[in-house]
Amino acid sequence: MKFVLFIAIALVATLLALVWLQRGDRRAVAALRESLSSLADTEAPRFRPAMVADLPEPARRYLTWAIMPGTRLARVAEIEMRGSFGLGDADDPKYQPMTARQVLALPGGFVWEMRTTGGLPISGSDAGGAALSWTRFAIAGLIPVARAGWTEDHRRSAFGRAVAEAAIWTPAAVLPRPGVRWEAPSPDVARVTVEAEGLVQSVDLTLSPEGAPLSFVLQRWSNANPAKVWQLQPFGGPLSDHRLVSGYRIPFHNEAGNFFGEEGYFPFFVADLTSVRYLPD
Repeated sequence: MKFVLFIAIALVATLLALVWLQRGDRRAVAALRESLSSLADTEAPRFRPAMVADLPEPARRYLTWAIMPGTRLARVAEIEMRGSFGLGDADDPKYQPMTARQVLALPGGFVWEMRTTGGLPISGSDAGGAALSWTRFAIAGLIPVARAGWTEDHRRSAFGRAVAEAAIWTPAAVLPRPGVRWEAPSPDVARVTVEAEGLVQSVDLTLSPEGAPLSFVLQRWSNANPAKVWQLQPFGGPLSDHRLVSGYRIPFHNEAGNFFGEEGYFPFFVADLTSVRYLPD
């Protein structure tokens, strides 16, 4: 009888600890969302093509395609999406339907909240910023299945994601300024490099003749490889379904995975944007 009581007490204590942990995670997400949203500049200027006149031709082509003249330069966006998230590998993707929402505010960072809607429900968040980063996901919003972050390796990896997504979804955040530079590795590739908080990340955008981004790739710091070692490796994917939102043309269909362009590429992230709101609106 005492043993049964002990087990019952232990189970209740574990459940309470998990509930406390998940509540803390939700509070951290809410606080970061608010902090990133507050970075929106209510006095931001409006875009003029002359702002990019001195850039290499592919960079100029991309930015003048992506930002309409007179558009308020918003570095912060609230984004919603739906699609598939792969929990397996290239041989067995184990795609699960998912929905997600995100605040993206380079160089401040991002917070992405995702929930799968097939099989065992998995929910949680990815985040990255100047001084923090985390990956926190749980089954049924309670049982942790992934919990990482608060290391220099993880922060560096998260910064790579932030720069890549900003280059695609918030092009105003990568206009020329201190800490942002553009190059042209080839006639149809625009490369942006962002430096912030001691980190440096470059992203290549392959462009159409008009300037639409067809794919992206970066050398991302990651341990998502068979050896599970931290290293630079290609990460990226194709981009399509470009649409105009509040003066910005961006790809609404996005795919991404490790080793893009190489054998073993697996697009574990396949998503279509359902809503984009640039702040301040």
